[in-house]
Amino acid sequence: MESETLKLLKSLVSMRSVTPDDLGCQQLLIDRLTAIGFECETMQFGEVTNLWARRGKKEPLFAFAGHTDVVPTGPVENWDSDPFTPEVRDGLLFGRGTADMKAGIAAMVTACERFVNDHTNHSGSIAFLITSDEEGPAKNGTVKVIETLEARGEKIKWALVGEPSSSVQLGDTVKNGRRGSLGAVLTVRGIQGHVAYPQLADNPIHKVLPALNQLCAVHWDDGNEFFPPTSLQISNIHSGTGVTNVIPGHIEVTFNLRYSTELDHHQIIKTSEAIFEQHGLDHEVDWNLSGLPFLTSAGSLVEAAKKSIKQVTGLDTELSTAGGTSDGRFIAPTGAQVLELGPVNATIHQVNEHVRVSDVEQLTEVYQGILEKLLTE
Repeated sequence: MESETLKLLKSLVSMRSVTPDDLGCQQLLIDRLTAIGFECETMQFGEVTNLWARRGKKEPLFAFAGHTDVVPTGPVENWDSDPFTPEVRDGLLFGRGTADMKAGIAAMVTACERFVNDHTNHSGSIAFLITSDEEGPAKNGTVKVIETLEARGEKIKWALVGEPSSSVQLGDTVKNGRRGSLGAVLTVRGIQGHVAYPQLADNPIHKVLPALNQLCAVHWDDGNEFFPPTSLQISNIHSGTGVTNVIPGHIEVTFNLRYSTELDHHQIIKTSEAIFEQHGLDHEVDWNLSGLPFLTSAGSLVEAAKKSIKQVTGLDTELSTAGGTSDGRFIAPTGAQVLELGPVNATIHQVNEHVRVSDVEQLTEVYQGILEKLLTE
């Protein structure tokens, strides 16, 4: 017999909610949450649909956070079954978004249903912050909802993001922070000319290479207990006209730094610009700060998650800040404790994405246990 969580997950997966389209996922959540006493508010910013749902007016406020949007499927013919027709095979549920992150959302909802049924008059408040813009530009999603909440004085104390955090087994890893992400597009100008007359030209490729070597050799920091050392990676270089006898007039270099809490983006920009100036580059840089580093090193949320995971799975979970980033980066600056806890992430964004059916029920129990530890004990 299928659990309520699995049924809800199947319904969500069957909705083709590719970024930024929600296509009814949030309405399905509204129907379930309204039935157990949540006040639901749709926040539309541009083409992005967001949901803020809250049960209770008291503090402290615990918020589940997540996204209904999914990445494109890629070639459908490469899937073993229709990516938007959820199918169970060998104890696994296949479909786009099963792991990232509709399993988390389904488990959050049914965990709340069980918790409210057992604790109608629980302490504090419970909320859901759901967006359809996490997999896309992330400009009109969680960041805009947080701005709205901050403006009207609604403060989240604990935020549990349902991103797929587990490595091999459910609950073996939770994300208690993420590195900051600073991207840049460096444009260096030279003078175009014939390769046979270099004295009449100024090759920007030759000029930028020593600066890039120096930039790549910078020792930014040693990391710390929770973060690895800062990493700079050049991802794209564009220049030239496509022929062999023309010195190009400019070069464009794209790079990104994933950085720890040991430094801030202002230091990175200052150091980088000093290198470019030192090499006399005629340049400009378009910097893009897509996420500040955040860390919840300890606290009641971390302890509640550890205890609940241990009770349900028997595992001693590992705290990690590895991987990319998440919408937790928009919530943490408000002062909230933020933790990411969800299913195994081995197949996210892949063909034949899937979750273990047994993990779906266990995740529900873990979420319910966290609510009980924070809002009843």
